[in-house]
Amino acid sequence: MNPVLVTDPASLSPIALFIHADWVVRIVMGGLLLASVWTWGIIWSFWRRLGRTRRAMATFERDFWKADDIDAFYKAHHEAELPSARVLAAGVAEWRRSTAGAVVDKGATRERLATAMGAAASGEVDRLADRLNILATVGAVAPFVGLFGTVWGIMRAFTGIAQAQNSSLAVVAPGIAEALFATAIGLFAAIPAVIAFNRFSHAVNRVEASLGRFADGFHTTLSRQLDAAR
Repeated sequence: MNPVLVTDPASLSPIALFIHADWVVRIVMGGLLLASVWTWGIIWSFWRRLGRTRRAMATFERDFWKADDIDAFYKAHHEAELPSARVLAAGVAEWRRSTAGAVVDKGATRERLATAMGAAASGEVDRLADRLNILATVGAVAPFVGLFGTVWGIMRAFTGIAQAQNSSLAVVAPGIAEALFATAIGLFAAIPAVIAFNRFSHAVNRVEASLGRFADGFHTTLSRQLDAAR
């Protein structure tokens, strides 16, 4: 590493710190910057998708509970790309299979309905939260990757100081600043990832609770029909 021997503001700018850093530190910085861009891309796309899904689910469930004919509503909406629609489809499919025979076991039918809709709801939640693990990984790993770059950069800075046999601020400051810049980039990548992961996890939990309530309500409706039919 060839340390910059002046400590003017230009030599300590982010671009100068990156250019004059050791190649290992530059790789760390570049990787962290890419992780930050990736994180923000996931945050933006997930935020938009989650918002659309929650609004569409609210409309779907409101219309469902207002519908007078469940079969007609199902025929009109069962192909909708929504978690609520897939839970509804799972319930209706299991209801038709369980009540197709001449003799219907009410207790077993109720259990199968609950299991089918619960499994569908869990699958939808898993699908919705698919990319949250990336945010969790970046939030947990990025600070340590940045710290590795900092430790490596400080080691190289001290090596340069020993070779120059000069411990003045003009020699020490640039190398230390380059090293610490890696930690700063690591935190820049990690902090938004952690905040977004926590917020989105809470939002996904709310979607899961909403699906659970919808499944329970539909299960109750089918259970009433089961009692009335037999």
